[in-house]
Amino acid sequence: MARIPNPFAFLFSKPQKEELVVEYVIREHHKGRSLSEILEDHYVTNRFSPDQVARVLDHPEVIRSVGEDTIAAHRGGAAT
Repeated sequence: MARIPNPFAFLFSKPQKEELVVEYVIREHHKGRSLSEILEDHYVTNRFSPDQVARVLDHPEVIRSVGEDTIAAHRGGAAT
């Protein structure tokens, strides 16, 4: 008997691609790289639009790891 997939499963799961980029940003920042440099990596730019990157920067894990001041400085520089 074939199992029918739940058509609403996407509502209950986190986007895996987004979680992978969050982990990447945190890992690279712990290696000592700047946030701007990390966000310019092909790994990030090939996967995400600027709006999606903004969502990544809103993750509590990223904010704790990178720091609110670093994210605020990036957003201020990106806006100009």
